[in-house]
Amino acid sequence: MVGPELQRLMMYLSKLPGLGPRSGRRCALHLIKHKDPLMLHLIDALKEAAEKIQTCQICYNLDTSQPCSVCNNPKRDQHTLCIVEDVADLWALERSQIFYGRYFVLGGLLSALEGIRPEDLHIPELVARVTQENIEEVILALSATVDGQTTGHVITADLKKTGVKVTALSHGIPIGGELDYLDDGTLNTAFQGRRLV
Repeated sequence: MVGPELQRLMMYLSKLPGLGPRSGRRCALHLIKHKDPLMLHLIDALKEAAEKIQTCQICYNLDTSQPCSVCNNPKRDQHTLCIVEDVADLWALERSQIFYGRYFVLGGLLSALEGIRPEDLHIPELVARVTQENIEEVILALSATVDGQTTGHVITADLKKTGVKVTALSHGIPIGGELDYLDDGTLNTAFQGRRLV
């Protein structure tokens, strides 16, 4: 029989994304077996993260400084704002090193099925930021899903009165992708978005 302390550890680990009860048990067992080199350092890292990491009041990124290191960097393009659904999307763009402007994290996407409305996201704050700052272009870097497209349409409509240029990431055939393996939606989007060569 597993004791309550270990049961509690397994329960919390199983709630992490990508883990279930079986993975939670394996992680808990691994942590217990490697208490000195791993578990104690993990405890320290979790405690420090809980104490120091905060949400940026400007862009809603996560960082230890206020404002975050991206918003606080004067070398970044101050006139271009990239809109992302979540902090993970911001990190992905930063990893790719293809964008040198600033960001705005919505905190999700609109979803009729899940009951997520514009007021549940940071859309009003986005409009206020674009209005107050000298933003020349807003780039919508949202998922190519129905919810992502709906969110993009709402943002575009809300930003229309500001006169800012609104662009969206291109969607279509990925590099190295074969037509035979692509779904109909991707093919349709790629065909509609064709360009001169």
